[in-house]
Amino acid sequence: MKKIVLIPTYNEKENISLIIHTILGFASAYHVLIIDDNSPDGTAQIVKDLQQKFKDRLFIESRAGKLGLGTAYIHGFKWALTNQYDYIFEMDADFSHNPNDLDRLLAACEQGADVAIGSRYVRGGATENWPLDRRLYSWGGSAYTRMITWMPIKDPTAGFVCYKNKVLREINFDTIKFIGYAFQIEMKFATWKLGFKIKEVPITFIDRKIGVSKMSKGIIKEAILGVLNMQWQSFTGRFVKSIKRIRVNF
Repeated sequence: MKKIVLIPTYNEKENISLIIHTILGFASAYHVLIIDDNSPDGTAQIVKDLQQKFKDRLFIESRAGKLGLGTAYIHGFKWALTNQYDYIFEMDADFSHNPNDLDRLLAACEQGADVAIGSRYVRGGATENWPLDRRLYSWGGSAYTRMITWMPIKDPTAGFVCYKNKVLREINFDTIKFIGYAFQIEMKFATWKLGFKIKEVPITFIDRKIGVSKMSKGIIKEAILGVLNMQWQSFTGRFVKSIKRIRVNF
């Protein structure tokens, strides 16, 4: 059973070594793929240096520039499918997602879920160290998404996710258009519309202590308009037809 954690990075030199050591220090054999968008702070070089220590478990894909969260994950998904991983995780580099929760997401998939989401908004989930405005943006965005899409997921913007291989093989990545946090909503909407079983696992999300958040007004605008567009395509019957992969190329 092959498991890989995908971590997109841009200027994460303060966090990257520790998060890699933490994940790869577990007894259960996770692998890690860093997708770095040409970080000017030297993040990629730190990872390359660590590859000597973690041979055959740590990988890096370097991209030409800052191309967005969504495209980074899709790049990682394709790489993971090509390399025949059974479970593919999404995770932040800044310890807002606790590496100790990886096994809990994995267990949910092993017990029948096709996708396991680390959720802040199911019973037992929580956030720490968030200012009031961030809490309102996040909770309001989740409520708005559920209201517009009718998607039965309480934390649709969550970025801590475990996918079974078969789920990602079914999705036509060329039709996933959003590059910011709306990407997380679009992937969950696609998974739900394709009929896969989704399980939310309660986690505590801790705001980053080191580094700079990538949240922006443009990302929020993309999410607001993107949710409306997804539901419109769903009403017209175009969404499922477009996202379902006809031929598997991995």
